[in-house]
Amino acid sequence: MRVLLLISLFSLTALADVKLGYVDLKRAIELTGEGQAAKAKLKAEVDKKKAEFELEQRKLREDSLLLDRQSSAMSEEVRVQKMKELQGRILQNAEKGQKLQAELLEREQVELKKIFDRMDPIVKQIAERDGLAMVFERTDSGLIYAPMSSDLTNELIRTYNDKFPVKGFKPPVLSPAPTPKPVPGTPTTPPTGPAPNPTPAPNPGPGPAAPPKDAPSK
Repeated sequence: MRVLLLISLFSLTALADVKLGYVDLKRAIELTGEGQAAKAKLKAEVDKKKAEFELEQRKLREDSLLLDRQSSAMSEEVRVQKMKELQGRILQNAEKGQKLQAELLEREQVELKKIFDRMDPIVKQIAERDGLAMVFERTDSGLIYAPMSSDLTNELIRTYNDKFPVKGFKPPVLSPAPTPKPVPGTPTTPPTGPAPNPTPAPNPGPGPAAPPKDAPSK
């Protein structure tokens, strides 16, 4: 137990000297010109494919209703054949929807990876400048809490937009990361400049007069 306690104390002491940072890559994508351009491009592809898929879905519903109305006038053999064809089309369209979803997800990963590959050197440059031992991604790392002073996202966004400008994109105005608050009980830096003159103590004035001495008796 004593050995474990010593190891724990040593680990805490070593960790206290380690500077860490984190970035929110999802927010960085949303506030960079290239990130917004990639999102817009992907959305256009998704909307187009979604419209095609929904058109086929609507056609299947219409054909299903038509088959229901006409099935009474069909022979059993024809009705069974029509039902098999319709079910085959429904299954084929469902598989097409799953494949389309996988393709769009892959396209998104490819587009975003291009941006992440450009962000990595920027994060590394910031970390080396500030002497950070590690930089975490806010979501993937499972980060629950960290002070705002460790957030490098705004600087990442500003630097990325400066290095890779996009025509027509107006970079957002971002506030710098707040400075950490002093720990209670630690001395603060004394103010510079001449020390104020001490307030002079009030003059007490003359004391009470001594009582007169009795005159000598004759």
